[in-house]
Order: sequence, then C-alpha cells, then structure tokens
Amino acid sequence: MEEIKRIKRELVAKGAIIDYYQDTMQIPNGNVVKWDLIDHKGAAAVVAVREDGKLLMVRQYRNALGRETLEIPAGGLNGRDEPTAEAAIRELSEETGYSCDKVELINTIYTTVAFCNEKIDIYLARGLKNPGRQHLDEDEYVNVEAYTVDELKQMIFECKIQDSKTICGILTYAARYL
Repeated sequence: MEEIKRIKRELVAKGAIIDYYQDTMQIPNGNVVKWDLIDHKGAAAVVAVREDGKLLMVRQYRNALGRETLEIPAGGLNGRDEPTAEAAIRELSEETGYSCDKVELINTIYTTVAFCNEKIDIYLARGLKNPGRQHLDEDEYVNVEAYTVDELKQMIFECKIQDSKTICGILTYAARYL
C-alpha cells in the first residue's frame, strides 16, 4: 500500500470523554483531504461470571441512543496510562458491587475504526466476591441484572443487545469457555 501522510492535525473541540480533531492528509493519488478523528483515552469492560454461571449485566440509559441498553460492565480509563485490567476490576466493583482478585484478557476491540481510536480491552472475571453496594459516578444510574449465556445469546440474535463490546464479550466467552 502506498504511503498516506498527515500534513496537519487541528483540535476542533475538547470534550469530557473525547477530543475531536480534523486531520489534513495527503493520500497516494496526491489529493489533500480532511479526515475527522475522535480521540479517546481507552476503556475496559468485563464479562463477570457468577458461581451459578450467570453473567452480570448492567442496564442503563444511554444518551446517544435515547434509551436504556443492557451491557457488560465497562468504563473509561482514568488516564491513558491506567492498566486496563485495573480499570476492569474497578468498573466491576463500581457498577455491580462485586469484586474479584484478578481478570483475564479475552479480547480487544476498536469500536469505530473509520474515525475513532477508542480501544476497549475486554476481560473475564470469575470467582466474584462480596456483592455489596455500587459506587456509581454522579452521572450514572445503573441496574444490575444476571442472565444465562443462552439468554444473552438469544437477545443478541434478536437484536435486543446491540452494544458492540457486549456482543463481543459474550460471544467470545461462549466460544472460548463453554
């Protein structure tokens, strides 16, 4: 493949979660074009399996969709240098009240490669302990639910679960561990 060269990157808007840039690029045919880039610091998600085999899920309102979604627990990194395994354990505790000693990386996804660099590492957590209180951020309202893998796969196939990290996490877990 011929070389593509970035000529300039301009910050268009700085947000709480993302920054929006416009890149001026020279493509192989010589044309100079503008490409959008959404810069994200990264995230971690966790497929949390209880002793009974059910997976912990969180139901929450998502403003971008204008409705509630059912997802695996997840959240953004506190900084680009935060280890994603630590973030996964933190998010599990904050969103569900459960804790675990360690997690295992089972997949990594980039959510929208055409214009966004958001990377989510997806972990498996077993040996969950101490279902206690959630520790939600001030802008979060999350209900915790538990489902069998078969129930979740059926929801995926019926397009009731549409969140990419959740679909990837559940199907990866089902394919590798069941």
